[in-house]
Amino acid sequence: MKRDKHLGITISGEMHRRLVYISEYEGRSMSGQILHLIQSCIRSFEKEHGPIPEEDLK
Repeated sequence: MKRDKHLGITISGEMHRRLVYISEYEGRSMSGQILHLIQSCIRSFEKEHGPIPEEDLK
């Protein structure tokens, strides 16, 4: 069974405050906002380059 992964990142205080503001504005939690941004990045990449093959995922 696949397990969810934990990702820890370090960001500046200013970036954190701005992300909190945007998250609240969008009605998402910080985690939800970050996941939204990651999903948007993946969609954009795959739109330009095509789907990432399953065999290339680690």
